[in-house]
Amino acid sequence: MSNQNNQILKNTNAQILDEFNASIMFDKELYSQDIKGSIAHSQMLCEQGILTKEEQEVIESGLLQVKDEIESGKFEFSLAYEDIHMAVENRLTEIIGEPGKRLHTARSRNDQVATDFRLYVQEKSLSIKEQLKQLVDTFVNVASKHTDTLIPGMTHLQHAQPLNFGYHMLAYANMFKRDFQRFESSYERNNYSPLGSAALAGTPHNINRQSTSDKLGFTAPSAHAMDTVSDRDFALEILFNISTSMMHVSRISEELVTWSSYEFQFVRMSDEYATTSSIMPQKKNPDVPELLRGKTGRVYGNLISLFTVMKGLPLAYNKDTQEDKEGVFDSVRTIEISLKILNEVIKTMIVNVDKMENACKIGHLSATDLADFLVQKQNMPFRTAYYITKDVVEKANSLNKDISELTVEEIRESNDEIKNIDEEIVMYLDLRNSMNARTSIGGTSTKQTENQIEDFKTWLEKN
Repeated sequence: MSNQNNQILKNTNAQILDEFNASIMFDKELYSQDIKGSIAHSQMLCEQGILTKEEQEVIESGLLQVKDEIESGKFEFSLAYEDIHMAVENRLTEIIGEPGKRLHTARSRNDQVATDFRLYVQEKSLSIKEQLKQLVDTFVNVASKHTDTLIPGMTHLQHAQPLNFGYHMLAYANMFKRDFQRFESSYERNNYSPLGSAALAGTPHNINRQSTSDKLGFTAPSAHAMDTVSDRDFALEILFNISTSMMHVSRISEELVTWSSYEFQFVRMSDEYATTSSIMPQKKNPDVPELLRGKTGRVYGNLISLFTVMKGLPLAYNKDTQEDKEGVFDSVRTIEISLKILNEVIKTMIVNVDKMENACKIGHLSATDLADFLVQKQNMPFRTAYYITKDVVEKANSLNKDISELTVEEIRESNDEIKNIDEEIVMYLDLRNSMNARTSIGGTSTKQTENQIEDFKTWLEKN
């Protein structure tokens, strides 16, 4: 092979290695956090007498110019600088000269990237938390309009007991409230500054980590330098929190898909969030909730990916952790757009009250009320009442009626042990009465649902 060919091969291999090794093309998303951290670091170095006031001022001015160049699209990201930290520092030095070379005193790229990434995760935890609060508010608003609207409650996808639709909506409000609380607790647990940990063992320079921590909005400096530079628990937590939230998004999406089918017709989604078939103009497909449901698998993959990266890493920093960011960036983008769209879907859906209430007349939803009546009014053992209720259900089936539609005479004919049952039973079997009988805390009665709505409104005001 000629020397020329050898050189071409070397150049090609070098280019491939640069592309493989560099993170600049995705960690450039952290430019704002990187510059924010560098400004705080320079201010602390000045406070400690490591930089002069003039040096600090020119460094800060230069960093703000770099930020402007990035945001205006003038900044050229190049593989030559490997990552966002070196790209910013090199451009800063080009702008201000010698003082730019002093900025990296008393820090390492190890604690710098940990700081940048943690700042990003903390900022996103707050913004996602706010989106979840807005979604809870939407579910509560829908619930408040439907505290008397009947819907069949299901277990195993089989009709079970009558609920009100507002109560059903509050189940999701509770899920997303827990998600809110998860992001909140993760934020508090991870709000500690890595800056000043340096490579893994701290620094001999006379720095003030509390100062940079305060400037960056952290609670305090992290306690252990080696753990800090290798820790990615905060990234795993946001991925887990996003995955759990998206699981809840997927569950309501599944119900929306089901409820909007011809078989159910419980809800109709706004045309803005459904599409027609390319060859069947009569169809209206629930594409948006289907996509929301599908994207859940994507964020699960990002969580498992980072777990796999981290599982075998020795202390302290390892290059493997360069693989920590793309999945987080992707999951953050996914949940941000998913929560925004789901919020609008719920706000704009049309509830078909009549279809829901008619569906409650299928499956003998108030059968349990007969058993409860026999226990409470006839002092009958529950298991005996259970088998008598089965007989009444069979009677209703033979008459092609729902149990709630039976007359007292038809009920009495079902089983000799209840041939003298009180006429009051007819009222107990009424579907709306059945729903409203569930007055225990957390129950589905209209009154209890209204109480839960008030509790949510109080919580929303406080948060």
